[in-house]
Amino acid sequence: MSPALDTAYVRPQDREEVIREAVWDSVVRLDIDHRPPAGEISARMEVKALGPLRVCTARSTAVTLRRTDQLVRKDEEPSLFLSLQVSGSSMGTQYGRQCVVGPGQFAVYRSDAPYTLLFDEGIDHHFLRLPLAALALPDRLVRDSTTVAFGAGDPLGRLAYTYFSHLAASKELHGSDQAGAVLTPSIELLRSVLASRQGDAERAKEPLEATLGLRITHYIREHLADADLSAPTIAAAHGISVRHLYTVLSRSGISLGDWIRARRLEACRRELAGPQGRARTVAAIGRQWGFVNAAHFSKVFKEAYGLSPRAWRDQHGGGFPRG
Repeated sequence: MSPALDTAYVRPQDREEVIREAVWDSVVRLDIDHRPPAGEISARMEVKALGPLRVCTARSTAVTLRRTDQLVRKDEEPSLFLSLQVSGSSMGTQYGRQCVVGPGQFAVYRSDAPYTLLFDEGIDHHFLRLPLAALALPDRLVRDSTTVAFGAGDPLGRLAYTYFSHLAASKELHGSDQAGAVLTPSIELLRSVLASRQGDAERAKEPLEATLGLRITHYIREHLADADLSAPTIAAAHGISVRHLYTVLSRSGISLGDWIRARRLEACRRELAGPQGRARTVAAIGRQWGFVNAAHFSKVFKEAYGLSPRAWRDQHGGGFPRG
């Protein structure tokens, strides 16, 4: 994923204008008040679209962002922004309320009403924008959910933060055929978080359960390289029992062990055929994706693809190094 903006390649006197144009074209129209002088301004921004879901990852020096009445009137489609704090802290204000957001937390803001975001320590954030209408929630519920720090002492909010931060950082989804498929589970999870925070348990329960299988498989894909990936760790990450985990996956015809092994083998096959496959041993690639025993890795790979890992690499990615 190439950066949409990196001021390291922009003349200091041009940085304010270049940043403004990049944010306005790719994210949303905002007044941007930089704290440092022009020569010390620094920003890096990456933007990608996952269907109608727009994702922006940004780091910058200290700044204040203001969505004014005038800019609100120019917005074509009302949206909801998720502001995920990666490190440091920030403060947001909307509807006369304010909240401080720390690492591992997020807040939401509506694009169809003025708001201000203060980043005194600089920006280290993921911003996600989705159509407000897609949430299909009462206007009052969405309004009351703004300027609330989700994630602190809130298991569902922490789960949502983990899901959305992985989604924002995922390089595999960007540009893939599966990119648009994340919109529905993303919306349903956010619906659950907002409804639950406002005390609407019934409205929160149905979409949360309906998207559990999708969230579990997404989590597994993001943690395939984790050596401790197992039914207990997956269940704990989603606040459910191991028995419930197997029940949810069985509805989709998924056998957990077989499904994980197949995805890990897919990852190994891609890497063996790529540049890194030519620079690393077969055993090292297998270990990276959870196959600790080299002989077992070779056996299951050959069962799946009809060739040993070394033979696959020799045919598709070159024949060195050996081992």
